[in-house]
Amino acid sequence: MASFDLTAPTVPEEVISLGTLVVDLLGVFAGSVLGALAAERRKMDLMGFLVLGLVSGVGGGIIRDTLLQAGPPLALVRPSYLVAALVGSFVAFLLDLRKGPGMRVLATLDAVTLGSFAVAGTQRTLEVGLHPGTALLMGVITAAGGGVVRDVLSRQTPALMRAVPGYYATAALAASAVCLALSQAGHPRLALGVGMVVATTLRLVSLRFGWRLPVKRTRGEESRE
Repeated sequence: MASFDLTAPTVPEEVISLGTLVVDLLGVFAGSVLGALAAERRKMDLMGFLVLGLVSGVGGGIIRDTLLQAGPPLALVRPSYLVAALVGSFVAFLLDLRKGPGMRVLATLDAVTLGSFAVAGTQRTLEVGLHPGTALLMGVITAAGGGVVRDVLSRQTPALMRAVPGYYATAALAASAVCLALSQAGHPRLALGVGMVVATTLRLVSLRFGWRLPVKRTRGEESRE
Protein backbone atom coordinates (compact mmCIF):
# COMPACT_ATOMS: atom_id res chain seq x y z
CA MET A 1 0.00 0.00 0.00
CA ALA A 2 1.30 3.44 -0.93
CA SER A 3 2.19 5.78 1.93
CA PHE A 4 1.89 9.53 1.92
CA ASP A 5 4.34 11.90 3.57
CA LEU A 6 2.30 14.61 5.29
CA THR A 7 5.28 16.50 6.70
CA ALA A 8 5.91 20.03 5.50
CA PRO A 9 8.43 20.33 2.64
CA THR A 10 11.88 21.68 3.39
CA VAL A 11 12.30 25.13 1.91
CA PRO A 12 15.88 26.25 1.15
CA GLU A 13 17.12 29.32 2.99
CA GLU A 14 16.49 32.49 0.99
CA VAL A 15 19.55 34.60 0.31
CA ILE A 16 18.68 38.22 1.04
CA SER A 17 20.09 40.84 3.39
CA LEU A 18 17.95 42.91 5.74
CA GLY A 19 18.51 46.13 3.79
CA THR A 20 17.53 44.52 0.49
CA LEU A 21 14.46 42.98 2.11
CA VAL A 22 13.25 46.32 3.48
CA VAL A 23 13.69 48.07 0.12
CA ASP A 24 12.01 45.18 -1.69
CA LEU A 25 8.99 45.33 0.63
CA LEU A 26 8.75 49.10 0.12
CA GLY A 27 8.58 48.47 -3.61
CA VAL A 28 5.93 45.77 -3.14
CA PHE A 29 3.68 48.10 -1.14
CA ALA A 30 4.08 51.08 -3.48
CA GLY A 31 3.76 48.91 -6.57
CA SER A 32 0.55 47.32 -5.32
CA VAL A 33 -1.01 50.75 -4.75
CA LEU A 34 -0.20 51.77 -8.32
CA GLY A 35 -1.37 48.44 -9.70
CA ALA A 36 -4.67 48.60 -7.87
CA LEU A 37 -5.29 52.10 -9.23
CA ALA A 38 -5.18 50.59 -12.73
CA ALA A 39 -8.23 48.60 -11.64
CA GLU A 40 -9.94 51.85 -10.64
CA ARG A 41 -9.34 53.30 -14.10
CA ARG A 42 -10.87 50.17 -15.65
CA LYS A 43 -13.90 50.31 -13.30
CA MET A 44 -13.13 46.93 -11.72
CA ASP A 45 -14.53 45.61 -8.44
CA LEU A 46 -12.61 44.76 -5.26
CA MET A 47 -11.32 41.50 -6.73
CA GLY A 48 -9.89 43.42 -9.68
CA PHE A 49 -8.12 45.76 -7.26
CA LEU A 50 -6.61 42.82 -5.38
CA VAL A 51 -5.53 40.91 -8.49
CA LEU A 52 -3.86 43.88 -10.22
CA GLY A 53 -2.40 45.08 -6.93
CA LEU A 54 -0.88 41.68 -6.18
CA VAL A 55 0.62 41.09 -9.63
CA SER A 56 1.99 44.62 -9.76
CA GLY A 57 3.46 44.35 -6.26
CA VAL A 58 5.03 40.89 -6.35
CA GLY A 59 5.11 40.03 -10.08
CA GLY A 60 8.52 41.48 -10.84
CA GLY A 61 10.06 39.86 -7.76
CA ILE A 62 8.60 36.45 -8.61
CA ILE A 63 9.99 36.66 -12.15
CA ARG A 64 13.37 37.71 -10.75
CA ASP A 65 13.53 34.96 -8.12
CA THR A 66 12.39 32.31 -10.60
CA LEU A 67 15.21 33.28 -12.96
CA LEU A 68 17.77 33.41 -10.13
CA GLN A 69 16.88 29.87 -8.94
CA ALA A 70 18.07 30.68 -5.41
CA GLY A 71 15.23 28.95 -3.58
CA PRO A 72 11.50 29.61 -4.00
CA PRO A 73 10.36 33.16 -4.86
CA LEU A 74 10.40 35.26 -1.70
CA ALA A 75 6.76 36.24 -2.14
CA LEU A 76 5.80 32.57 -1.73
CA VAL A 77 7.77 31.85 1.44
CA ARG A 78 7.75 35.18 3.30
CA PRO A 79 4.25 36.28 4.38
CA SER A 80 5.39 39.91 4.66
CA TYR A 81 5.38 40.19 0.85
CA LEU A 82 1.73 39.25 0.42
CA VAL A 83 0.75 41.35 3.45
CA ALA A 84 2.47 44.42 1.97
CA ALA A 85 0.79 43.84 -1.41
CA LEU A 86 -2.68 43.33 0.10
CA VAL A 87 -2.37 46.40 2.33
CA GLY A 88 -1.34 48.50 -0.66
CA SER A 89 -4.29 47.19 -2.69
CA PHE A 90 -6.76 48.03 0.06
CA VAL A 91 -5.25 51.51 0.48
CA ALA A 92 -5.89 52.17 -3.20
CA PHE A 93 -9.44 50.83 -2.87
CA LEU A 94 -10.33 52.85 0.23
CA LEU A 95 -8.66 56.19 -0.54
CA ASP A 96 -9.21 58.59 -3.43
CA LEU A 97 -5.65 59.17 -4.62
CA ARG A 98 -6.33 60.39 -8.15
CA LYS A 99 -7.44 63.92 -7.33
CA GLY A 100 -5.70 67.05 -6.00
CA PRO A 101 -2.60 66.37 -3.89
CA GLY A 102 -3.06 62.65 -4.46
CA MET A 103 -1.77 63.02 -8.03
CA ARG A 104 1.57 64.34 -6.78
CA VAL A 105 1.72 61.52 -4.26
CA LEU A 106 1.14 58.99 -7.04
CA ALA A 107 3.91 60.44 -9.20
CA THR A 108 6.33 60.21 -6.28
CA LEU A 109 5.10 56.72 -5.41
CA ASP A 110 5.68 55.62 -9.00
CA ALA A 111 9.25 56.90 -8.93
CA VAL A 112 9.98 55.33 -5.53
CA THR A 113 8.56 52.00 -6.70
CA LEU A 114 10.81 52.02 -9.74
CA GLY A 115 13.90 52.80 -7.68
CA SER A 116 13.10 50.31 -4.91
CA PHE A 117 12.61 47.39 -7.26
CA ALA A 118 15.64 48.26 -9.40
CA VAL A 119 18.11 48.33 -6.51
CA ALA A 120 16.51 45.36 -4.72
CA GLY A 121 16.75 43.27 -7.88
CA THR A 122 20.36 44.29 -8.45
CA GLN A 123 21.45 43.71 -4.87
CA ARG A 124 19.68 40.37 -4.51
CA THR A 125 21.34 39.10 -7.68
CA LEU A 126 24.74 40.06 -6.31
CA GLU A 127 23.93 38.42 -2.98
CA VAL A 128 23.25 35.05 -4.61
CA GLY A 129 26.64 35.28 -6.34
CA LEU A 130 25.78 35.97 -9.98
CA HIS A 131 27.68 38.12 -12.48
CA PRO A 132 27.44 41.95 -12.24
CA GLY A 133 26.04 42.11 -15.78
CA THR A 134 23.25 39.77 -14.72
CA ALA A 135 22.59 42.03 -11.73
CA LEU A 136 21.95 44.97 -14.06
CA LEU A 137 19.49 42.92 -16.09
CA MET A 138 17.68 41.64 -13.01
CA GLY A 139 17.35 45.16 -11.65
CA VAL A 140 15.44 46.25 -14.74
CA ILE A 141 13.37 43.04 -14.83
CA THR A 142 12.37 43.48 -11.20
CA ALA A 143 11.43 47.11 -11.75
CA ALA A 144 9.38 46.49 -14.90
CA GLY A 145 8.10 42.93 -14.54
CA GLY A 146 5.09 43.52 -12.30
CA GLY A 147 3.95 46.50 -14.34
CA VAL A 148 4.15 44.51 -17.58
CA VAL A 149 1.99 41.71 -16.15
CA ARG A 150 -0.49 44.28 -14.77
CA ASP A 151 -0.78 46.08 -18.11
CA VAL A 152 -1.27 42.82 -20.01
CA LEU A 153 -4.05 41.74 -17.64
CA SER A 154 -5.75 45.13 -18.01
CA ARG A 155 -5.38 44.97 -21.82
CA GLN A 156 -2.97 47.88 -22.23
CA THR A 157 0.35 48.27 -23.98
CA PRO A 158 2.95 47.84 -21.20
CA ALA A 159 4.30 51.17 -19.95
CA LEU A 160 7.80 49.83 -20.62
CA MET A 161 7.14 50.00 -24.37
CA ARG A 162 5.00 53.13 -24.65
CA ALA A 163 6.37 56.33 -26.21
CA VAL A 164 5.28 58.58 -23.36
CA PRO A 165 7.15 61.28 -21.41
CA GLY A 166 9.20 60.10 -18.46
CA TYR A 167 12.15 57.72 -18.35
CA TYR A 168 11.10 54.27 -17.08
CA ALA A 169 13.51 51.47 -17.96
CA THR A 170 16.24 54.10 -18.36
CA ALA A 171 15.77 55.26 -14.76
CA ALA A 172 15.76 51.65 -13.55
CA LEU A 173 18.96 50.92 -15.46
CA ALA A 174 20.65 54.02 -14.03
CA ALA A 175 19.68 53.02 -10.50
CA SER A 176 20.93 49.47 -11.06
CA ALA A 177 24.25 50.75 -12.42
CA VAL A 178 24.81 53.06 -9.44
CA CYS A 179 23.80 50.33 -7.00
CA LEU A 180 26.16 47.88 -8.69
CA ALA A 181 29.10 50.28 -8.66
CA LEU A 182 28.73 51.12 -4.96
CA SER A 183 28.14 47.48 -3.99
CA GLN A 184 31.28 46.40 -5.83
CA ALA A 185 33.14 49.14 -3.99
CA GLY A 186 32.07 47.60 -0.68
CA HIS A 187 29.14 49.85 0.28
CA PRO A 188 26.00 47.70 -0.18
CA ARG A 189 23.71 49.69 2.12
CA LEU A 190 24.78 53.02 0.65
CA ALA A 191 24.20 51.48 -2.77
CA LEU A 192 20.53 50.84 -1.98
CA GLY A 193 19.86 54.41 -0.83
CA VAL A 194 21.80 56.20 -3.56
CA GLY A 195 20.36 53.98 -6.27
CA MET A 196 16.82 54.73 -5.13
CA VAL A 197 17.54 58.47 -5.10
CA VAL A 198 18.97 58.31 -8.64
CA ALA A 199 15.94 56.45 -10.05
CA THR A 200 13.41 58.59 -8.19
CA THR A 201 15.05 61.85 -9.24
CA LEU A 202 15.52 60.84 -12.88
CA ARG A 203 11.94 59.58 -13.15
CA LEU A 204 10.37 62.70 -11.59
CA VAL A 205 12.57 65.16 -13.53
CA SER A 206 11.89 63.39 -16.83
CA LEU A 207 8.15 63.52 -16.15
CA ARG A 208 8.34 67.19 -15.18
CA PHE A 209 10.13 68.24 -18.37
CA GLY A 210 8.57 65.69 -20.71
CA TRP A 211 11.81 63.89 -21.54
CA ARG A 212 11.48 60.68 -23.53
CA LEU A 213 13.60 58.29 -25.56
CA PRO A 214 13.86 58.89 -29.33
CA VAL A 215 11.00 57.56 -31.46
CA LYS A 216 11.58 56.45 -35.05
CA ARG A 217 9.69 58.57 -37.59
CA THR A 218 8.99 57.65 -41.19
CA ARG A 219 9.33 60.07 -44.10
CA GLY A 220 5.55 60.31 -44.42
CA GLU A 221 5.21 61.41 -40.80
CA GLU A 222 7.95 64.04 -41.20
CA SER A 223 6.36 65.48 -44.35
CA ARG A 224 2.97 65.85 -42.65
CA GLU A 225 4.60 67.94 -39.94
